[in-house]
Amino acid sequence: MVTETLNDSLDASEGEAARPRRLALVVVWSRDEPDRIGELALLEPRARPWILGRQTDDQGSAASLLQLLRQRPGVNERTGPPRSPRVSREHLELRPHGAELLAVRNLSRRAMWVNGEERQAADLRPGDVLELHRVMTLWCTTRPALLPERPDLELPAHAFGGPDVGGMVGESPVIWELRARLAFAARRRAHVLVGGPSGSGKELAAALLHALSERREGPFVARNAATLPAGLIDAELFGNARNYPNPGMRERPGLVGAAAGGTLFLDELGELSHELQAHLLRVLDHGEYQRLGESETRRAELRFVGATNRAPAELKHDLLARLLIRVELPGLERRREDIPLLVVHLLRQIAAGDPGVAARFFTDRDPQGWPRLRAAVISELLTRPYATHVRELQERLYACMLVSAGDTIELAPAGDALDDDAPGDGDVDPASLSAAQIRACLEEHGGSQAKTWRALGLRSRYQLARLLRKHAITP
Repeated sequence: MVTETLNDSLDASEGEAARPRRLALVVVWSRDEPDRIGELALLEPRARPWILGRQTDDQGSAASLLQLLRQRPGVNERTGPPRSPRVSREHLELRPHGAELLAVRNLSRRAMWVNGEERQAADLRPGDVLELHRVMTLWCTTRPALLPERPDLELPAHAFGGPDVGGMVGESPVIWELRARLAFAARRRAHVLVGGPSGSGKELAAALLHALSERREGPFVARNAATLPAGLIDAELFGNARNYPNPGMRERPGLVGAAAGGTLFLDELGELSHELQAHLLRVLDHGEYQRLGESETRRAELRFVGATNRAPAELKHDLLARLLIRVELPGLERRREDIPLLVVHLLRQIAAGDPGVAARFFTDRDPQGWPRLRAAVISELLTRPYATHVRELQERLYACMLVSAGDTIELAPAGDALDDDAPGDGDVDPASLSAAQIRACLEEHGGSQAKTWRALGLRSRYQLARLLRKHAITP
């Protein structure tokens, strides 16, 4: 029997943890070059500053000019400096200090914003958002100089930033490590338990497990276990003979029979009672089952993949013992730099089924083109907390489209009130506000940060966020 387990956290892959990390700037929004979202610049400490700028034919030596690249396991594909005419020949001066601090100075006439505040110079740390006004937005993070190669990662080629063969989207080190683990699991015969928070993409992970397995030519059958009725679970799982239990009843193969030769995926496995979970044990052990109304035993060669957002220990212990490979999926907070790519993918999915969205918000009305959206939308989606992850991201995109008056997706207010988007005065010095004033204003507005920063006279919600961190205030 195969006994591989795959329980390690994605935070501490041995291969990547052993590699020194560098500061990096990831392109998360670009007005003129949306095809470069997901590309990044690696910043190696050195005596001379790096320059972010647009290279021209008469520029001469470009030794200091930052080169963008597309990073994938074992490969850094250089794509060159930005090409947008809105990027100055020398736009930013960048001085990295170790892997935690990046000193930035604006060399351009265009405004520079850091976490929503206009600055001429600033110190960036991982997690900060740098916006070049109406040009591009960059996310500060750290990256290894080269993503480690994984010998078992034999993934069919897919476009940079696009969905892989299982439909998963992302180019971050975390998502590539996840793909490598799923590829390892896919080539084993053991059954798999996929964990992770709600909305983290467990069905997509199961689809990738199937697509990379020896059963890829067989069926992929997916069902939410919470919808299996307690009194009919055997009929749903194993099917029934013709005319059973009532005359005229058609023959049904059940989920197990339908998945024979392929993969059976049951989401929300933890929602089944332990008594109902016991119905799966024999088919997991030997592939044996009986249709209702039949005396003979049938056999189905299949891979079982279960998913739950509960702790594995909450499953029936003997069911858990049969799920020998366990893969935990990360939430969006663990791979925030993938959010802009997910935004593009989700909007394309929406537009593919909604010609009105494609005609209004997409270039050339092409649902596979590039959506038009404000930089503020990406900045907000990058930094907000998530409870239901990709589902919440999709919900937020609909909210933004709902309030957009033109052909560009605008940022929706954080609250429900229609007047939440009224601008704040923006003329108050944040340093003049005391912790007591901020707490009192938060309490007055029921904890709504969207209303609080405007009431305080701040310029943006980012100023409030910085004050909350400074004074250790939990809203």
